[in-house]
Amino acid sequence: MLLNKKKLNFGDNNSPEISLNSNLKRWFSRNIGLWKSQRTYFLEETKKTYNLCMNIKIQALENKSEWESHYKFSWYTEKKYNFFEENPQYKEQGEMQAFLKGHQLVRGNFYLSNVAGISNIKQVDENEMIFESSYKDWYILEHSRLVDSDNYRFRVIYSWNKNKLKIVENHHEIKIIK
Repeated sequence: MLLNKKKLNFGDNNSPEISLNSNLKRWFSRNIGLWKSQRTYFLEETKKTYNLCMNIKIQALENKSEWESHYKFSWYTEKKYNFFEENPQYKEQGEMQAFLKGHQLVRGNFYLSNVAGISNIKQVDENEMIFESSYKDWYILEHSRLVDSDNYRFRVIYSWNKNKLKIVENHHEIKIIK
């Protein structure tokens, strides 16, 4: 069999064909919807554990470029919890916009801060991603797994401040609106 010796033109290094990670984009699209999030927080400093329920809404935003994936994450509680009074660094409600760039999630802000930043993403398999973030004195490691045809999601988040583990979170989430 003769091979065509013509060079194929795949575009320059900034072309969408090279920077787009379809698995990552597909995984994020599977998370679109409204989630009920049953959470457990263990705070090392106070040696206290808190249980609360929040709603998380994940939306895909329209983009100028079909190659970019932009998202809006919003969260809110359905009732008042003492947790937020005792821990004012946490927000009862809020919003974050972010977009995918290669294997990174570029965030407009983080949950515990209004600081913009980047989370590096590692794909474990088609259902699980690991997010690794740093800002100020914080280092955060989050494992997020979709299960049962994307109807459930389990997240565990470890947060270190100045190299000391300060917060451990477990989130059991049920998709209530797709």
